[in-house]
Parts: sequence; C-alpha cells; structure tokens
Amino acid sequence: MGISVRDLDPALKGAGQKDGLEIWRIENFNPVPIPQSSHGKFFTGDSYVILKTTASKSGALRHDIHYWLGKDTSQDEAGAAAIKTVELDAVLGGRAVQYREVQGHETQKFLSYFKPCIIPQEGGAASGFKHVEAEEHKTRLFVCKGKHVVYVKEVPFARSSLNHDDIFILDTESKIFQFNGSNSSIQERAKALEVVQYIKDTYHDGKCEVASIEDGRLMADSESGEFWGLFGGFAPLPRKTVSDDDKTIDSHPPKLLCVEKGKAEPFETDSLTKELLDTNKCYILDCGLEVFVWIGRNTSLDERKSASGSTDELVSSTNRPKSQIIRVMEGFETVMFRSKFDSWPQTTNAAMPEDGRGKVAALLKRQGLDVKGLVKADPVKEEPQPYIDCTGHLQVWRVNGQEKNLLAATDQSKFYSGDCYIFQYSYPGEDREEHLIGTWIGKNSVEDERASCLSLASKMVESMKFIPSMARIYEGSETIQFYSILQSLIVFKGGLSDAYKNYIAENEIPDETYKEDGVALFRIQGSGPESMQAIQVNSAASSLNSSYCYILQSESVVFTWYGNLTNSDDQELAERMLDLIKPDLQCRPQKEGAETEQFWELLGVKTEYSSQKIVREAENDPHLFSCNFSEGNVYLQVIEIHNFSQDDLMTEDIFILDCHSQIFVWVGQQVDPKRRVQALPIGEKFLEQDFLLETISCSAPIYIVMEGSEPPFFTRFFKWDSAKSAMLGNSYQRKLAIMKNGGTPPLVKPKRRASVSYGGRSGGLPEKSQRSRSMSVSPDRVRVRGRSPAFNALAATFENSNVRNLSTPPPMIRKLYPKSKTPDLATLAPKSSAISHLTSTFEPPSAREKLIPRSLKDTSKSNPETNSDNENSTGSREESLTIQEDVNEGEPEDNEGLPVYPYESVKTDSTDPMPDIDVTKREAYLSPEEFQERLGMTRSEFYKLPKWKQNKLKMAVQLF
Repeated sequence: MGISVRDLDPALKGAGQKDGLEIWRIENFNPVPIPQSSHGKFFTGDSYVILKTTASKSGALRHDIHYWLGKDTSQDEAGAAAIKTVELDAVLGGRAVQYREVQGHETQKFLSYFKPCIIPQEGGAASGFKHVEAEEHKTRLFVCKGKHVVYVKEVPFARSSLNHDDIFILDTESKIFQFNGSNSSIQERAKALEVVQYIKDTYHDGKCEVASIEDGRLMADSESGEFWGLFGGFAPLPRKTVSDDDKTIDSHPPKLLCVEKGKAEPFETDSLTKELLDTNKCYILDCGLEVFVWIGRNTSLDERKSASGSTDELVSSTNRPKSQIIRVMEGFETVMFRSKFDSWPQTTNAAMPEDGRGKVAALLKRQGLDVKGLVKADPVKEEPQPYIDCTGHLQVWRVNGQEKNLLAATDQSKFYSGDCYIFQYSYPGEDREEHLIGTWIGKNSVEDERASCLSLASKMVESMKFIPSMARIYEGSETIQFYSILQSLIVFKGGLSDAYKNYIAENEIPDETYKEDGVALFRIQGSGPESMQAIQVNSAASSLNSSYCYILQSESVVFTWYGNLTNSDDQELAERMLDLIKPDLQCRPQKEGAETEQFWELLGVKTEYSSQKIVREAENDPHLFSCNFSEGNVYLQVIEIHNFSQDDLMTEDIFILDCHSQIFVWVGQQVDPKRRVQALPIGEKFLEQDFLLETISCSAPIYIVMEGSEPPFFTRFFKWDSAKSAMLGNSYQRKLAIMKNGGTPPLVKPKRRASVSYGGRSGGLPEKSQRSRSMSVSPDRVRVRGRSPAFNALAATFENSNVRNLSTPPPMIRKLYPKSKTPDLATLAPKSSAISHLTSTFEPPSAREKLIPRSLKDTSKSNPETNSDNENSTGSREESLTIQEDVNEGEPEDNEGLPVYPYESVKTDSTDPMPDIDVTKREAYLSPEEFQERLGMTRSEFYKLPKWKQNKLKMAVQLF
C-alpha cells in the first residue's frame, strides 16, 4: 500500500489484538491513545481514529476503523486522521472497513459503540481551542432524533428551537426536562429518556430531578408551567424550519463511477454485477446517503488517494446533504455493499485474504512487533446445549387434513416423513410454567397439510393468549431443543395421513411407508442417551456412511452396522435405538469391512459410499434486526441494530435475531394484534430475502418468541434481566418507571397463567413437573413422561382448579399418619392395597422409559434376584412420582421419630430397600451428615426450597 512498516506510528503498534474499542485523538498530527474512561467524550475541534475489534465465533478478528471529524476540526487534522486510518489498516492486514464520520451525520454503527449517545463538547486540543471546564452549570437545550440510536445536537436555548416533531431535553442546574413533541413516536421518547439518564449521571452526579413534559398539555400541571416559564411563558410553537444540518438524503438506485486520471466518470451499465469491478481500478458507488469507495487490490497508493479525493468532491457538491463515506477493499466487501449489486458470487477465495494477512504478520514480526492479533485465533469449541429444562410434559399430534390426532405416549417420538406434526411442551421456568408449541414438517408431506399444520399450531398459540413460544421446524433442520425434548426420535419413510395416501395414489407413486416386517435401514445419530435419532434412509449400500452406525432390519433378522469412524458412544446409541425399533429379534453386529453375505443381500448391490459426517448448519454470530412489513405485506424492511442489548427490544416492535442456523422472531407486548399474527410470515420473508447474503436456507428453523415468555435458548444471546421483560406499559412508560425507581426495574408480580391442554394424558390438569426425566445419563434410570388419567381423576378431588394458582405444582396427597411416629404397617395395609389398585390402572411406561442397553440387559438377566429388586424399585419410583404428600413450601421438616437408614437402602434403585419407609420422603431417613453430602445443603435449607425444586434435587440423587 506504499506505507513502510518502519514508519508505522508507535501509538498504533499492537492495536486490534483483542475484542474491544481503541481510540486515538490526533494531536500535532500524531495519534495519542485515549484512556477507556474517556471513551465517548469527543471535542468539536478535534479529529479521532476509532478501532472496533470484534471476535467472531470462528475465532477470526474483524476490524472496523472510523475516523471522526468534529465540526471545528482543521483540514490538516482531518487529513492526518485519514492517513493514520490507512496506516492502521495496513498493520491489520489491509482488510478493515473504513468509515468517515462527520459530526452530526455519524453512522448508526459508530453511535452504537457509545450508547446511549455522544454529546461533543466545545473545544479541542491541536485546533487551538481550550477545553471547557465544567466549573459552573450552563443551561443547555438539546434536540434528540432516532428510534434505535440517538443523534443529540445542542440548539439555541429559545422557544423558536422547539417543534412538534422532535424531542428536546432542557438541562438546567436543578432539573432536567424532556419535552415530547406531539408527533414523536413512543420509541423515540424512550430512547431520549436514556439520554436524560446519561446527562443526569454525567453532569449532575446522578443527583437532580427529572420531569417529563407532553406537548399540548400547556399549564395543566406545575412541571409544565415550570418548563414554559423558563422560556418566558407559553406561546404557540413555530413551524419547524429545516437547516442544512437537518437535511437528509434519501437512498436512490446505486450509480457506479470509475475513477481514472483523478476524475470520477459515470460507468454506463444496465445491471450491476461484480464482474464490472476491475482489480486494477478504483470505483465509487453512490447510493445517496451512503457512498462506497471500492479499492482494487492491484491499485497504487496514488490511485487510492485520487479515489478518496474524488469522493470528497462528490459529497461536497452544492446542495447535496452530507453523506456517509465507507471504504472497502476488494475481497473484504461488506454485506451492505454487496447487496447493492444485482448479482454477487456467494463463494469467495478465502485463501487470498489469509495469505495477505499472514505476509503482513510475518513482516511485522521481523520488525520486532507483536503480531498476536493478526493471526486467526482458534475457535472456541463448545458442546451444543439445549438451554431448556428437559423435565417438562410433552404432547404430540399428527395432522390429518384440518384436524389433529393426539398420539399415545409410546408413539410421540415416532414421526413419518410424509406427515406433519404439532407438539406442545410445558416445562418449569424461573417462576412459572413455560410453553413451547411447535410444528415438524416432513420432507415428503403434502403442501395443503403443511399449511393446515401451521394454522392449527397458530390457533393453539392464540387460544393461550400468545403466551407460548412457537417453533416451525422442517425435517432435516431440527434444532437441539427439539431433539432434547423428544429424546429418542425415529423418522420413518412414508406417511399415515389421508392427504399423503391420496397424493401417492393420485400420482401413482410407490408407497414407501415403513412396515415392521419389511426391509428398512436406519442411520443412527445423536449427542447422547438424552438426544438420539434413528433416520430411515433408502435400503441401499450407497446410504451407508463410515461415520455412522446403522440398523438394518427385515422380517426375521436385524443387523447393526458399525462404521470404521464410529466410537463406543456411537455404538451404544445404536444399541439403545435397537431396543425401540426391533426389541424382540436377536441382533447380528456387523463391522465395516467384515459384513456377512446375508447383510449385503438385504442391501442389494455393494457400491461405494461416503465417509464424511453430515455437517449441520453452524450457529453464527447473532445479528438483530428491527422489522416492518410494507406495501401490502409483500416487502419486508429491516434495520440492523449493531452492538445490541436487551434494551434495544422495544415492546411496540417486532425484531428478528438471526443466528444463521435458526432465527427468532421477537414480538413485543404492545405490538398491534393484526401485526402480531404476521410474526411467522415475517420470519419466512426474512429467510427468503436473505439480508446478510449468507445463503441461509428457507427451511431454517423459526422460533416465534413473545415478550414476557422468552425461553432460555433465546435469552442466552443477551445479558438478560427478566424483571424488564415482565414490566407493564409501553417502552417510554417502562423506562420512565426505571428512572424514577433509581435505575432498577420496579418489581412486577408475574401474571398467573393457566396451563392449557388439548386432550392429552394430562386430562387438562396443569402440572409443572408432569414429565419427570433423569438428570444424568445413567442408562437404567426410569423415565415417567406424564400422569395417567386415573391419577388425574384422583387428584381432581383434592383441588379446586378455580382457586389454585395454576403456575405452581398442584397440592400433593398428605400422608395419613403423624410424621413424629413410625407408621403401623398393619394400619397402612388397606391403604397400600388401594394405592396398588390405583397404580395398576396407570399406563405402562413406554419402551423409551424402560430402555436399557442390551449389554446391560444381559447382566441383569444373569442375576434374577437383583432384577426382581429393580422391578420393585421401579414400582416404588413410579409411585413416588405420582403420589406425594402435601407440604407447605418453606415449612421446615426433620426426621424426628423416623429411623435412620443408609443412602443405599432408601434410594429408588436400591438392591436392599427398606420395606417400612415412606417412599415420598426418602430423604427424611438419611442422617444429617449423609443428607448434607447427597443434597449439598442442610435439612432446613432444603425444606425452604419450593416443592418442585426439592423434587428436582431429589431426582438427581435417586431419592424421588
């Protein structure tokens, strides 16, 4: 680039090595580092260079360089800032995006670094100005504009500065007034309140009064009278006048200009394509508000300077409002730049940028400089987590035409590729039961049935007052949350719905629907016993893959096939899935390369097959967008929110959080009901338009998230404060309440929620912990998914659903003997018989719930006594999961009068269980020392916990 590394400014050495913000002020034409405590403080007479380094999930560092020019800075200083920006780009490998920021016309990306705003102060360093010392307070009037970021500008303290369209902040010595123009939006008012808080903290040490003034209220209250009194009394506001600084330029179709011999000449073309850009030239792309300078990699320094000068002349032309200049290098074009072209190749040569970066790093290293920031960091390896409580209650329906049919618990993890399904999952949240309603759409399902599936699910969400989150999931693009909820998913070929059968009959398509006595091949995959899948594939050798295990079945024989690249964990999953698919046939293991002839006879001709693991879409760095439909709900307008936080989610709006592998559509509580039902179409349109040009699939999962019911797998992308999400009112009222409450959200008691059931095994009774699940991966743990109708009928006699708080677990059945005395077994015999009669009516546990790998089954069969004890333990465990005593939360209990037994004798799977214990209170028989060891707390601390938390802890140590 024509810049010698030897001439690199010492102040820039080591820059951009870690995530964060670095700022230099130009003093005597040299960059001087600004301490972090002064970040966000700018002077109108100065020029600054700002570097934002962002570490991506891939481990790479991305750099954005901005040079900010105060309105009173000199041309020489501005030129020095531009030169230092080029130097800084050189040391970072020539790949940074450069932005020219002019005071009052900054990019939203730049302002997002300094939330809530920047308020430049008069003065400067090298410009000859003297920094104004805040010795005595000066009354100032500011105008605030912006819905997502706030542009703040000081205006003359006069009534003539006010208008009905904007928001003004009057900062006096004793009080700060916010004047809300009658035509301003709620979101703009809320953002302006953040500026009020910033002024209060910065210039008043957080000690002054704040008043909100509504345009048109006149003298209705004392604060309005006080405000107008500062302007000499009320008078009608003048019509707003537009100054040069207020003029904005609208975007227009991009115009391409080629810079040659110092002149920018229009480039005549009917269509903008990447092929028009010559690597030996520089170009200007004029889009109105944004002007891009594209630098070819083979251009000289003089040509690049000439392109920058031509751009300055263009934006400084007569009667043209100020534009934002963005400089991009060939090979590192931004999404915004590429989106201006009619066509742009999706794949780029990544080797060239890394090679160039490596050469720069090697050169600097020879000069004795630190180059850690120039080499790509190793990506952080993270095990994917579901971020959802997996002890909830699941119901699944198969869609058949315009109806949905509830599946039995034994079939709710068995899906067919030609059908569509709806699932409702209820699970314990922080302080209430949460709900997720989702759809699973098979690859070969009929289009009409897909629409019916989505419509039925939307009606379920609407009937529950939009409280549940909603998921739209296509086969092959399932999320980790979906897999964890289903636990053991089996996807069969074909379909069972009438629509599917009619479709294959009308089109004379062979029916491939799975048959238990037919030949079928299943690919086994998953992350562990709590999340495993069997996917039926074509019964052919080409379907095999050395990275997976398979199950091959026929009417009389079943094989397991282990690829050479699989490990013991993969093979254990195959054993577990085998117990669900073919539990009654003797398995014949096959190792890749040592298969029997019978195995190949079932698969047909032996052919080549893959050894590459199927790669799923990876989760990328999240991007937040504000969304709005226009032109008859056809065109979706989006604005990216840079450096986002929870406070950027305005309750009046709809936002999309794009993670590439899935997207979330967040719907605020104050969104109009007519717009609320557009949430799914907005998500689908977002995928279709692919704003980030990341070739995101239109079948990517979509989650619809309602404000106040955000699931943990959404809130993990934020520093989340659930108190803010639970607040009432619009965004302005909420922020005003926080400000008056000393900066913290006022506590709002969560609204009680009634669980809604649709005719499943729960019989309509809400149950916070209906679906008990093992918290470990022990293969022999019993899993009880829900309660039977028989138990629900009994429980209904113990409670009145009209008065009980439905967001908490139902009352438990109280034991019938004093806790201070050992129960008389003879007295309890009739009751035990009654309980046995009741539990005999329960539905038997599904195959998944009593699943034990075959390798462990062989061991248990060899010891019939142990096996018998385990069966008794299983019965006790199921009983303890369904009949519990009614204990008031917070009431301390002890084991006074109860015998003390060792842990091994009271746990649920004990081989030597005590016959006289109360199975609902196994922990009560432990000694204080063993109680502390097993449960991690004292007895009194444990019984202060809510009942559902007690049960969860007990489940983890096999005491529940």
